[in-house]
Parts: sequence; structure tokens; C-alpha cells
Amino acid sequence: MSGGLMESVQHFIAGLLDLGRTRFELFGTELREELARLATAVVGGLAVLVLAALGLGFCGLALVIYVSEPHRLAAAIGVAGLFFVAALVVGLMLRRMAEAKPRAFDATISELQRDLTAIRQ
Repeated sequence: MSGGLMESVQHFIAGLLDLGRTRFELFGTELREELARLATAVVGGLAVLVLAALGLGFCGLALVIYVSEPHRLAAAIGVAGLFFVAALVVGLMLRRMAEAKPRAFDATISELQRDLTAIRQ
């Protein structure tokens, strides 16, 4: 084999290795971002849930206690109904947000697809 051909093959392999390293670095970056976003969402979501549940529970209790004796049962049913409606609305909003989020590792997958297309040509 001639020296030029070996050098060309070495440059080609080095280029492929650099390309692979770049793609894996992109994947690692996206993975770290996804994990940080997930951790923040879980911790924040739990804090919001606990605080909102406590606040709403005490507001509902205060309302039921405030209402006169003959209307307390109706007030308790009304407060419970409001809680169920609020839970339904929040659940629908969360589903819409989850569907709107782009697929995880979308940039890495599209870059790998471009690489595969370029290699096949």
C-alpha cells in the first residue's frame, strides 16, 4: 500500500472518530439537561402539591366552619366538588404540557440520522 492511501484512510478514521466523539458529547449534554429538568420538576412539583393541598384544605375547613350549622353539609360537598374540579383542570393542563414537550434526545437523534445519510452517500 502506498503511503498516501494509508494516510487517507487514517484521516478518514480520525474524522469518523471525531464525529462520533462530538455526537456522544451532544448526547451527554442533552442527558444532563434532561436529568436536571426532571429533578427540578419533581422537587418543585412536590413542593407545590404539598403547599397547595395544605392551603386548600385549611381554606375549605374554614369555609365549612364559617357556614351556619344547617348548611355545613352542603358547604362540605361544595368544597369537595371544587377540589375535584381543580384536580381535573390541573391534570388536563399537565397532559397538554407533556404532549407539547419535544421528544427526549431529539437533537442527538437528528444529528445521528444526518450522519448516517452522509455516510450512505
